[in-house]
Amino acid sequence: MTPNAFTPRCLLVTGGAGFIGSNFVHHVLETTRDVRIVNFDALTYAGNLANLTAVAKDPRYAFVKGDICDTQAVIDACKAHNVDAIVHFAAESHVDRSIVGPGVFIQTNVAGTLSVLQAARQCGDLRLLQVGTDEVYGSLGSDPNDLFREDTPLDPHSPYSASKASADHLVAAYFHTFGLPTLITRCSNNYGPYQFPEKMIPLMINNARHGKPLPVYGDGLNVRDWLYVRDHCSAIWAVLTRGAAGRVYNIGGNSEKTNLEVVRAILRHLKQPESLITYVKDRPGHDRRYAIDASRIRDELGWTPSVDFETGLNQTINWYLANGDWLDQVVSGEYQKYYDAMYAGR
Repeated sequence: MTPNAFTPRCLLVTGGAGFIGSNFVHHVLETTRDVRIVNFDALTYAGNLANLTAVAKDPRYAFVKGDICDTQAVIDACKAHNVDAIVHFAAESHVDRSIVGPGVFIQTNVAGTLSVLQAARQCGDLRLLQVGTDEVYGSLGSDPNDLFREDTPLDPHSPYSASKASADHLVAAYFHTFGLPTLITRCSNNYGPYQFPEKMIPLMINNARHGKPLPVYGDGLNVRDWLYVRDHCSAIWAVLTRGAAGRVYNIGGNSEKTNLEVVRAILRHLKQPESLITYVKDRPGHDRRYAIDASRIRDELGWTPSVDFETGLNQTINWYLANGDWLDQVVSGEYQKYYDAMYAGR
């Protein structure tokens, strides 16, 4: 037991039907015996209950359809299930969508986070972990020693990252002003099973499997640090259960790759020609490089990523190939009927 050890009995997981949230639900139920999970999700376009078919009948799992902006609904869910901690994933997360329509990002990511914080206070100062992003730090140069650290000033460059930075500030303020036991994690780019195919890796896999063009922004040399989603989930659990309240923890995969490197690796795996790569106009405010210094979580909590990028990417591609029906239903929109089929009449 560490001085900061915390053993949750029941977690409210906001956005638990999304990509990272659903993987976290699986991770917790697979690696613990007595922890219960309440998945609180509005089932917007990115929420997919088919991600959780395998645990839908687990007695430790419950689903509540609700909007994080409805504070009373969050409170009711916490009280009904005796929740003692919240892991807050729920967010609008696609940068391109934030450029086209920033308003919903402010509503969900800022006002929604405020709502969840208020609910946590009113339910007895629940421990709350805010799942953030390294995009709040802005962009790095090419020097490999230049890394995002927890004390790097926030410098968001898109409406999405600005909304997440605002949410982080609110979470920190609730710790300092009200003593709410909050934690913030900031991760690098995730990849793995159940990712919505508007994001780069599943989009490229889906296009390549159908022999369609693979659109690459600009010159394709933008650099991201890639983190396998299950590694991210284990890091979140470490921070939730052993992290110091009020702290920020960066979570990185130690796998910097250019977008072109990633796309070419996908094409090689699928035995498709590089001629499918199609360069498109760069998006506005496209950050050049992200890279994480994850020494704090390593030194304080003993966490390091366990999956290297080549292994994780191969596992991810193979998962999408083996779950082509899941991917096709997401692309077609059929997945949105899953809630009615599973929960109608309950």
